[in-house]
Formats: sequence, structure tokens, C-alpha cells
Amino acid sequence: MDCPACGETLVRTETGGLEVEVCRDGCGGVWLDNFELEKVDERHESAGEALLDVDRDPDVAVDRDRRRDCPSCDGAVMHRHFFTVKREVEVDECPDCAGVWLDAGELGEIRRQFEDEAAREEAAAEEYRRLFDEEMEKIRRSSRERVERSRSLARALRFVLPSYWIPGDQEWGAF
Repeated sequence: MDCPACGETLVRTETGGLEVEVCRDGCGGVWLDNFELEKVDERHESAGEALLDVDRDPDVAVDRDRRRDCPSCDGAVMHRHFFTVKREVEVDECPDCAGVWLDAGELGEIRRQFEDEAAREEAAAEEYRRLFDEEMEKIRRSSRERVERSRSLARALRFVLPSYWIPGDQEWGAF
């Protein structure tokens, strides 16, 4: 398996019961299969400690803007996205196998962002509130206004169309 960042051969490494591939003596990146990142992304998870300082060659330059192919899937191009709502760390993720490529130092940055999963979830909820609360309140207000207009129209029409003209069992009328 070749490194998607620098082309070196990835070395299979075991840490904390996980088998991951690292670019040792290359760019220092780490390949994590699907669901492995969640096992090393928090400070208290000891499996991630060994992946924080992968031996790397300081002369290897990595082009962060270059598209990267998945080292595990033939022909799949990885998508780059922010890992958390803090938008501080971009990771490369394969759309086919959901594996994640972390450049050197990114795992350490991810582990420093949140104390635990609860803090991560709270930050996501806060970001959601920041992005959508104002818009949701506008929608609620608009919905309440439409309901009130509909009720007003229904009250006005009760005199024109009494409920006994409408088939069915209505307690107080059709409206």
C-alpha cells in the first residue's frame, strides 16, 4: 500500500489492538480504516499515543492541495473535509471504504480539540444552534402567522358554510 501524500510504502503498525498503516520515514501520515479514527481521536484513548510521533523524513514535502487517491481502493479519490465543527483539521476520507488519511500532526490536533465525546457533541450542538436557530425561528414565526390567518378565514367562513352542511362527525364544525 502506497502513501497517498508522498508515495512511500506504508508500514503496517499495531497499536492498542488496532492495525494501522503509517508512512514511516516518509511524510509521517497515518491511514486508518473505517471506524478506527474514533478509537484514537480522544486524549484518554491510549491506542492513539503511538501514532502521534511517527518517524518522518523532514525533507519530504507534501502538497496539501493535490488530490489524493485512496491507498486501499483502486481508482477512488479521497474527499477532503473538516473533521470537527471547530474547522481546524482537514482530513482526507475515501468515499468507497470510509478510510481516513491523516497527515503528520493532524491526529495530535484532533486529540487536543475536545476532552471527550460529550464535549464534541456539545460543540456540534452549539454550532448547529449558531447556524440554524435564527432561521428556524423565522420558519416557526411564519408558520404561526399562516395558522392564525387560516383560523381567521375559517372563523369567517363558518357563517357561510355551517358544519351541518359537511358530512362527517364534527364537534365544533369543519373549521
